[in-house]
Amino acid sequence: MAAIGYTFADSGLLELALTHRSANRRFNNERLEFLGDAQLGQIISTTLFNQFPEATEGQLTRMRASLVRGQTLALVARDLGLGEYLVLGGGELKSGGFRRESILADALEAVIGAMLLDGGEAPCREAVLRLFRDRLAVITPQTAQKDAKTRLQEWLQARKFELPEYQVESVQGQAPKQTFEVSCAMQQVQQTFSAQGASRRKAEQRAAEQALDWLEQQYD
Repeated sequence: MAAIGYTFADSGLLELALTHRSANRRFNNERLEFLGDAQLGQIISTTLFNQFPEATEGQLTRMRASLVRGQTLALVARDLGLGEYLVLGGGELKSGGFRRESILADALEAVIGAMLLDGGEAPCREAVLRLFRDRLAVITPQTAQKDAKTRLQEWLQARKFELPEYQVESVQGQAPKQTFEVSCAMQQVQQTFSAQGASRRKAEQRAAEQALDWLEQQYD
C-alpha cells in the first residue's frame, strides 16, 4: 500500500494487520492492534510534548485524545483507502464492515504495530507522523476536543440530565487478545448504546461517541 508511505520487508505482517477476526479467528490483527495502539499513543504524546512546551498536562491529554480517538483513526484509514484492503469474513462483508469506524480504526492501529515490528521505531515514527501531519499542524490546546466520555458527561450535565452508566457486557478471549463489549445506558432517555474495543477504555469511548451522536441528532 503506497498510500501508507512505508514499504514492508515482510508483506505477511501487512496482510495480518489487515485481517479481521471475522475472517480468521486464530490469525488476525488483534495482537498487532494492541501493539499499534501503544506505539501510536507514545508517538503522539512525545510529539505534542515537544510541539507545545507551554501546554498543561490536561491540554496535552485532550489533544492526544482528539488525535488517537476512534473517529480520527477511522478518518485517517479512509484517507488511505484502507477499507479496500481489509480481509473480512462473510458476515462483515455483507454488513459493510469495510466502512465501519471501529474496524477501520483497529486496522490502522494494527498497521502501525506491523510497521513497528517490520522496520523498528524510527521508520514507524516517520510513517505515523506523515499520516498525522495535517492534523498535528492545525491542532492547538484551545481547539482540541475532549474525549467522548467527557463530552457526553458535559452535554448531559449542561441539560441537567442523569449521567450514563457504563457496564462491561462481555469479555472474549484471553489477554492480551481480549475484546471488551461495553454498554452505555442513559435511563432518562431510555437508550442504551454498545460498542467493542481491545480494552474497556476504548469500548467505553466508542459507546459514549455513539450516545453523543444520537443525543445531538435528537436534541440539538
